Amino acid sequence: MVADDLLRSFASVAQSPDPDLAVAALMIARVAYPKLDPEPYLIHLDALGREAAARVTNATVSGFDVPPEVDPDAFARIHALNEFLFNDLRFVGNDVHYGDPRNSFLNDVLDRRTGIPITLALVYMEVARRAGVSVEGINFPGHFLLRCRARPETRYSRDLIIDAHHRGALLTDAMCRELLHRHTDAPLWDDVAMAHATKRQILVRMLLNLKRVYLGMHSFPQARDITELLLAVDPAALDELRDRGLLAYQLNDFSAALRDLQTYLNLSPKKDPDEDQRKEHAEIWEHIKTLRRRLASMN
Repeated sequence: MVADDLLRSFASVAQSPDPDLAVAALMIARVAYPKLDPEPYLIHLDALGREAAARVTNATVSGFDVPPEVDPDAFARIHALNEFLFNDLRFVGNDVHYGDPRNSFLNDVLDRRTGIPITLALVYMEVARRAGVSVEGINFPGHFLLRCRARPETRYSRDLIIDAHHRGALLTDAMCRELLHRHTDAPLWDDVAMAHATKRQILVRMLLNLKRVYLGMHSFPQARDITELLLAVDPAALDELRDRGLLAYQLNDFSAALRDLQTYLNLSPKKDPDEDQRKEHAEIWEHIKTLRRRLASMN
């Protein structure tokens, strides 16, 4: 099981007013690499940031066609970052082995220079921040994106939407709509799809991605560890409490399973549950009865 000191440290970082994403991401990696030393990777990010800053400072749009309604200075800075990260360093989305858990660990992403949209976006944000370029995450359904907002004084300029998984491609609204429909059944394009991702939301999304990977691999001990980290971010997450109980049941940790599943039912809203909730609660109650019998037979 994930160490108590890691849970406490991760909770402290994740719940802080302004979490350090790189530090938190390297804590997540300790699920797979318990003895991981984060310092070399933070030093490496600092070095990348310094080199990126030099590129950004000298960036110009000379020789490039700036898209319509785009601030030329912002375009030049983002183009310089893209050249550095994707042409020089050759970071690339791992489409061939998308479900490899290493795609979710920042140390592996930096070492292997490949990952999934959210971890490549995290590298992009961390390097951009160190280079003095403001880039934020977008909690886009199914495919994490980035945004470099237009400066307020550039009244007629639009934001730059960046896809770190595809070598920093700049997406138009039409491309975003197509991407949305590829990943969801959402009938409408609205601001929800383009919502700013807080740092805590980024960490939760990273953890949920990794949890799905481990569940798909039937790696239940690791999935349980990730669920512990999700509860460290948000102790009130009832779905994660339920899942931790179900994973404990799968791993024959009956007392922990009983504790979590009973707590889940006790805390679940009782008023006007829908059919799916009633069915789920009935299944959980059957698990609880089975667990009580098993624990009684062991005494």
